[in-house]
Amino acid sequence: MAMNYNAKDEVDGGPPCAPGATAKNRRPDNTAFKQQRLPAWQPILTAGTVLPTFFIIGLIFIPIGIGIFVTSNNIREIEIDYTGTDPSSPCNKCLSPNVTPCICTINFTLEQSFEGNVFMYYGLSNFYQNHRRYVKSRDDSQLNGDSGALLNPSKECEPYRRNEDKPIAPCGAIANSMFNDTLELFLVGNESYPTPIPLKKKGIAWWTDKNVKFRNPPGDQSLEERFKGTTNPVNWVKPVYMLDSEPDNNGFINEDFIVWMRTAALPTFRKLYRLIERKSDLHPTLPAGRYYLNITYNYPVHSFDGRKRMILSTISWMGGKNPFLGIAYIAIGSISFLLGVVLLVINHKYRNSSNTADITI
Repeated sequence: MAMNYNAKDEVDGGPPCAPGATAKNRRPDNTAFKQQRLPAWQPILTAGTVLPTFFIIGLIFIPIGIGIFVTSNNIREIEIDYTGTDPSSPCNKCLSPNVTPCICTINFTLEQSFEGNVFMYYGLSNFYQNHRRYVKSRDDSQLNGDSGALLNPSKECEPYRRNEDKPIAPCGAIANSMFNDTLELFLVGNESYPTPIPLKKKGIAWWTDKNVKFRNPPGDQSLEERFKGTTNPVNWVKPVYMLDSEPDNNGFINEDFIVWMRTAALPTFRKLYRLIERKSDLHPTLPAGRYYLNITYNYPVHSFDGRKRMILSTISWMGGKNPFLGIAYIAIGSISFLLGVVLLVINHKYRNSSNTADITI
């Protein structure tokens, strides 16, 4: 049956309605929001508002930047590279695979005393912990003490999931590449024997990692029994239940292991190794003088052109030594203040010209 077409039957450009049907109205509701009648405010940028803003930013940012920069410079820090690629380095002999285990000693001098708590870090360069497959190569359920995941690790751990038909604990590439150099610090005083510096190995991991994310398998048996049926990672010399002699720092809750499992975002990074606590307010934690670093060289970096270093550092209210933030504040404040001066001169010049033109007319 033919239908008569009438343009008036269309509403807002829509298709014609069937006879007897109700026409649909596509017009937005008559509200302030849909009809765009909401009140609006637009700032009017004048010299009286813009110039004070630039000057205020400059006057605030420059003192803050100077304070942060001075605070950063007051932090004591020293780095000792012990990669051993230099033929004159005491650790050069450790590059040979035939020398195992290799122990080398590096002497250095602290020109200034280190006050307060001192943090010892190990640093690696050209090590890409941020690679996607590397970051995913772990089993968080296994690390959290799940008995099922302990004997049947996630497939994300491949090719470090099983070894000799036994599940690896902890599995994955991150755990397999755990840093295993041993660092010892000694003060060379006037005495005939050097004084060892006490290094605290607890308290270096995040509280949430230590108490929430990482847990040993449940049970009342010994830790070795709870890990029965598993094997250690390929590159590990000893199993996970022998990482430390203290029960509260062994297995998956070993703090050196926990620190390593928190992957770094950049290829050059440092991780906390030990704490040197201040014993007395009357004496510095590390007095100025001669020291030597005793290194058990285990971790290979020569194959990927990496470098290893030991860092001693104090901290402040803003964290470790980092002058970038202070420099950034000073730079932004100086640029803002300079722009304010330039715009003030331009405004003064052209405003006077405009007034002169008005008088002439």
